[in-house]
Amino acid sequence: MLDFFISPAMAQDAGAAGGGIAQIVMLVGFVLIFYFLLWRPQAKRAKQHRELVGGLSKGDEVVIGGGLLGRITKVGDDFITLEIADNTEVNVQKSAVANVLPKGTIKSI
Repeated sequence: MLDFFISPAMAQDAGAAGGGIAQIVMLVGFVLIFYFLLWRPQAKRAKQHRELVGGLSKGDEVVIGGGLLGRITKVGDDFITLEIADNTEVNVQKSAVANVLPKGTIKSI
């Protein structure tokens, strides 16, 4: 009566041992896809951002992640001081910098 819900276990043929190699090849394929499509591009972007943040200096014009545009007036270890208007300065984390702009961009806006 319970055979309807639970299927009986059957022994596997001895000739199906080649399926293990196919599973290993598939697993290696998934790892390679994960590496080339996800991990490697993300690591490349992180390296570029570290170089961008490490190269910040006084006078650079930058955009931070929230879209705020300003000129760097002071650079510390973890924070920068950003002049966003005349006599208006804010402190932001270095990691918030999204892009460094060419000189003179603020005046042209």
